[in-house]
Amino acid sequence: MLDDGTYDALVFDADDADGGVTVELTILSGEHKGAVVSVSTDSWPGDPIELLGIPATITVSDGRPSVSFEP
Repeated sequence: MLDDGTYDALVFDADDADGGVTVELTILSGEHKGAVVSVSTDSWPGDPIELLGIPATITVSDGRPSVSFEP
């Protein structure tokens, strides 16, 4: 589990999941560099394939991760 904070990440897998998308991300720097995080989100309206290889930011607050994707 990640500590509360912000982490730079890269999407390496994405799949449809019950009206949203489940993404697999790897953390790019810091103490958790190389760790793999799986996050489900409904904030991506397009094809999950479009997420592959794009940068993202994981934000953990109160132990709950959220993800935002770079344009």
